[in-house]
Amino acid sequence: MSGRLKALAGSSIVHVLFALLAMGGWAVFANRAHPMPRPLIAGLVQGVLSGCLTLFLKSAVEALSKRFNGFTVLWAPPLIACLGSAAILVTIHALSGTPEILKTIAVPLLVSSSYAAIYNYSISGGRRRSMTGESHGG
Repeated sequence: MSGRLKALAGSSIVHVLFALLAMGGWAVFANRAHPMPRPLIAGLVQGVLSGCLTLFLKSAVEALSKRFNGFTVLWAPPLIACLGSAAILVTIHALSGTPEILKTIAVPLLVSSSYAAIYNYSISGGRRRSMTGESHGG
């Protein structure tokens, strides 16, 4: 991968814009059966929320992973972060009048939960192995 492409791939702005466009687009699609402007409002709300939650999730997982030990460090931080995300998504969509809340948040929650679990494992799994002396030699 070229240096410029690596820089783009690692850019928080690129991640936020991608989340905004991809998940906002999904929300428009999930609400397409409803009269305009409902799908567009749902898309705008979800896009903005996804962009903000993209930044929040990484920080939340990092902070939470420092508070747990043992096996708990592998599942508690992403679970807590994703429950917080779900609560925010449901609340804001309900307040904004999104017609299909569950359909609208299903894909963004799946993506963010997967990201949180993988990221948490990447930062906590190695720490846990080094603390317990586990080794996976090959």
